[in-house]
Amino acid sequence: MGLITLLTDFGYRDNYVGVMKGVILSINPTAQIVDLTHGIQPQDILAARFNLLTSYEYFPANTIHIVVVDPGVGTQRAVIAAQVAVPTGVQTIVAPDNGILTGFPITAAAALTNSAYWRTSQPSSTFHGRDIFAPAAAHLANGISIEELGDVLSAHRLVSLGIGRSIATERGYYGSIQYIDHFGNLVTTISGASLTDQPWCVQLGGDMIPYCATYGNAKPGQRLALIGSHGYVEIAVNGGNAAVELNANLRDSVKLHLLGVLGS
Repeated sequence: MGLITLLTDFGYRDNYVGVMKGVILSINPTAQIVDLTHGIQPQDILAARFNLLTSYEYFPANTIHIVVVDPGVGTQRAVIAAQVAVPTGVQTIVAPDNGILTGFPITAAAALTNSAYWRTSQPSSTFHGRDIFAPAAAHLANGISIEELGDVLSAHRLVSLGIGRSIATERGYYGSIQYIDHFGNLVTTISGASLTDQPWCVQLGGDMIPYCATYGNAKPGQRLALIGSHGYVEIAVNGGNAAVELNANLRDSVKLHLLGVLGS
């Protein structure tokens, strides 16, 4: 047994996802496989990171997550297995070392250098998902340790995307846009958990966007800021696309102003 999730930018048209599942099941026939998403835009590492970061805690301990959003496939970038802490124990993520694991609570990591746990000792230079990621995850689900997969790594040496936490000030928070979802909602790096009942608004460029509890409480076409189901402050347009209307992009700076604070 073993629960394995798949998150890729492969889409749903080609056979890549199905082939990876075939490799997993050839090694671990009883594995349960969950498709987290295959709709990540090609090479969008930030989106892959966000989708896993806001999903993994909903899975039980010992779940193994495979992430294949890998524009550096076939280069010298490492493929890693990293253990992350969850309230009930640990989970393991198999991913390229390209910044996807920025901000995760990593407790141990190893590079997948032991070819005994690859599908073949001569993997394709363009499909490590099939030849390295999938078999490694299947072997992990069979009970091997990450140390058996290859060289142990220090978590602080993994590649970082330089995005993550917001900065608190006396007047609010500084953050940035870390994700733009299917609806064009702009998800910031500002955690809703840090906010109280004190009123607030969000500034993006020259636009000041008021807080609203939920989309439907705003008028059609109205801009609003709210705490999304993922727990982060986001900017939206009721019935519209905030990314288009506000001409916003990933990493754009945002400010959250606590109203009633001097200078806000």
